[in-house]
Amino acid sequence: MRKLLIFIILPATALSTACSTVTDAIPDALDRAPLVYRPIIEQGNVVTQEQVNEVEPGMSKRQIRFLLGSPMLTDVFHADRWDYAYTTGVGSKPDEIKRLTVYFEDDRLVRISGDMRPQPEEQRTEKKKEVVVTVPDWEPEEKTVFGRLMNAVGLGSNGE
Repeated sequence: MRKLLIFIILPATALSTACSTVTDAIPDALDRAPLVYRPIIEQGNVVTQEQVNEVEPGMSKRQIRFLLGSPMLTDVFHADRWDYAYTTGVGSKPDEIKRLTVYFEDDRLVRISGDMRPQPEEQRTEKKKEVVVTVPDWEPEEKTVFGRLMNAVGLGSNGE
């Protein structure tokens, strides 16, 4: 049994390490195969333009954490730099990559870099206001004589 496993595993590992086209061909074939579910994968911090518009120079780390959330990357060597990254895509190939980096000095925000920046007041869109919808109370339909008779016997549609 051990010799059989060696004969099966050895050529398979040699093929996978020696020829990168074979290892690339299998996932590519799966991407094109019908009936194979490839989920949309979202990773990282979802930071919207509305959130970035609220950021102002001089804000503390605590205020930035409240607005944008906890950073995805914090470096122990660069404690005054927070990185927010977001990727989305099908399978292992990201379609969209967004990055936002905020820099601090003395616990205060000094600059922002990345794909999104705070927009000027003229370009900002209005925040969506809450819409309150009133729904009328549910009123059951009036039962017919036959329906009331069926309910009395215990054969009614809703078991009353």
